[in-house]
Amino acid sequence: MASFLPKGPLQTIERHILEQQKFYPEATGTLTGLLYDLALAGKIISSHIQRAGLAEILGATGDENVQGEEVQKLDEFAQRTIYRLNDHTGRLACMGSEEEPDIIPIPERFPQGKYVLLFDPLDGSSNIDSNVSVGTIFSIYRRVTTAGPGTLEDVLQAGSQIVAAGYIIYGSSTMLVYSTGYGVHGFTLDPMIGEFLLSHPDIRIPEKPKYYSVNQSNEIYWSDGVQRFTRYVQGMDNGFKGLSARYIGSMVADFHRNLLQGGIFYYPADLKDPKKPSGKLRLLYECAPLAFVAENAGGYASDGRQRILDIQPQALHQRVPLFIGNRSLVAKAEEFIRTYDHA
Repeated sequence: MASFLPKGPLQTIERHILEQQKFYPEATGTLTGLLYDLALAGKIISSHIQRAGLAEILGATGDENVQGEEVQKLDEFAQRTIYRLNDHTGRLACMGSEEEPDIIPIPERFPQGKYVLLFDPLDGSSNIDSNVSVGTIFSIYRRVTTAGPGTLEDVLQAGSQIVAAGYIIYGSSTMLVYSTGYGVHGFTLDPMIGEFLLSHPDIRIPEKPKYYSVNQSNEIYWSDGVQRFTRYVQGMDNGFKGLSARYIGSMVADFHRNLLQGGIFYYPADLKDPKKPSGKLRLLYECAPLAFVAENAGGYASDGRQRILDIQPQALHQRVPLFIGNRSLVAKAEEFIRTYDHA
């Protein structure tokens, strides 16, 4: 097997993260270590996903998570991996996971840190058995309390307070994409040397979009404004050339493609399903981290009425509608909703 070697000077993710410290004169290296441990978690999870069918870790565990969703075996493995790499380092005050009903405390025997880590251990895990790309989503905040164990207050922060966020996508190759507020950078895992190498520096969402990504089978449940916006992106509105439809059903994969190629992903509120009146996606674990990445790549994310990063969370597992991608398309979605929907 040939080793993956990008053109130009080789730069590992560790070196890149260290160089990003120059933007923070007060940096102590704590955030750098935290990001590198997340990269290590990505390597471990990737290695298990690549041999999942052989290692008997495909399929469901038989349990349900706090979202009422069936827990997959790889969900459980990814959750445990991220937790065990971060519970003892002294960098974190607490953690929060899509798979856990409450905040995850740091064991008393370990020191408390100044950061909070929120994560979706394996987004799109219902697709695992079909060999569809899945991913890990993460965000990091500074705690707001001054000492002691982390609290719910430390976790319920608006996305505008994120200090770093990103995702790891496990597909035909494994990529880690992250931002600390100074650009968005992508790294591809070279399995021969076990390193993430810089392959996509300074990612910017192309100004000319190509795709729209949405589960269109739910269209009958959408508001008038969202349905009209969908006809707009299809090219059924005069003056706009329609986009091609691409929908994988794994949010990380859909977002990643549109980040590189241009477009919009959206998951609107469901007007007829009492379980999803505010949409399906979690604000803290999915929407805010990817919104942070999108905005640092020149894009925008909204719930249809306001900027995702401005929403103050009221609950650990709060759900919101999401429109994310090219700024012009998300703004157009807001325009349709503002014009045709009435709160």
